[in-house]
Amino acid sequence: MTKMGWPMLDHLCTIKKIITGENAIDGAGVKLVRVFGHSNTKDFDPFLMLDAFDSIKPNDYIKGFPWHPHRGIETITYLIQGDIEHSDSLGNKGSILDGECQWMTAGSGIIHQEMPKTSNRMLGVQLWLNLPAKDKMVAPKYNGIVKEDIPVIDEGDRKIHIIAGYYKGKLGAVEGDYVKPLYLDVEVNPGAEWSLDTDNDATLFVYIVQGEGAFGPARDELISAKHAILFNQGNKFMVRAADNGLRFLLISGKPLKEPIAWGGPIVMNTKEELDFAFKELNDNKFIK
Repeated sequence: MTKMGWPMLDHLCTIKKIITGENAIDGAGVKLVRVFGHSNTKDFDPFLMLDAFDSIKPNDYIKGFPWHPHRGIETITYLIQGDIEHSDSLGNKGSILDGECQWMTAGSGIIHQEMPKTSNRMLGVQLWLNLPAKDKMVAPKYNGIVKEDIPVIDEGDRKIHIIAGYYKGKLGAVEGDYVKPLYLDVEVNPGAEWSLDTDNDATLFVYIVQGEGAFGPARDELISAKHAILFNQGNKFMVRAADNGLRFLLISGKPLKEPIAWGGPIVMNTKEELDFAFKELNDNKFIK
C-alpha cells in the first residue's frame, strides 16, 4: 500500500483518455451529446456508441426518434430522470421512466420508435453494444427493466445500482445473452472513495453524470460532469469524489476484436452484409 492508503500504482487502472464528446442532433431533431461513436470503435470495443442527454427544455428532445431500424447490435437506454414512450415491430409498447432501462437486442432486425415526453428533466444515456459475428442475426428481443428490477447496494458513503453484471456477488437486472458487460450507476458522497476489482482483459470506461472526482492514481486531477474517461488495463479501479459529490456510470466488457461495417442504425461485420441489410430494408424483407 502507498502512504495515501491506495494500492500499488502499477495495479491501478490509469486514465488512457478523457473525452468530452460532441454536440449532435439526431432522430427528428433531438439535441444530445455523442460521447463516442464511429471514430472510437477500436478503443471502446465491444461498445459502439454512447449518447448522453440532459435537458430541462422539452424543445431539445420532444421531436424524438420516430420509426427506424436496427440490426446487429443491442441498444441500452438508461433513464435517470424522464419519460420516454416506445414501441416496436415485436408489438412491445410502454414507457421508460425514472431509474428504468430498456435493453433491446436488435439481432436480425427490429424497427422501433422512442418518443420522449415533456418532463422536469430528461437525463440519461443510450449505449450501443455490439453483437458478436455469430450472433448478429439472432431473433430480436425486448427487455424492459423497471426500477425495482435494478438492485441497489447501499454502502453508506456510496450507493451502487447494478444494471448489468455482478457486483460483490450480486447479479444486476441483466447478465447479457451474448456479451456480458458490467454496467453500474455509482453515487459517491462528497470526499468519499470507492474501489472495484477489475478484469485486466476488459474495456473499462466511465461517464460522469454529476459532480466531479479524481480517478486512479491522479489524486489531484478532478474531472467534471459530462466527460467520459477510458482507462488503461489494470486490476483495480479507484475514485475519490470531490466536495460536491459524484455520480457516474461505470461500464466494462471484453472486446470482440472483430471487423465492423457500420451504416447508420445497422452494424455488421462486412460491407456485403451491410449492403444486404439495406437491400432487405428497401425490399420490405428486413423483419424476419
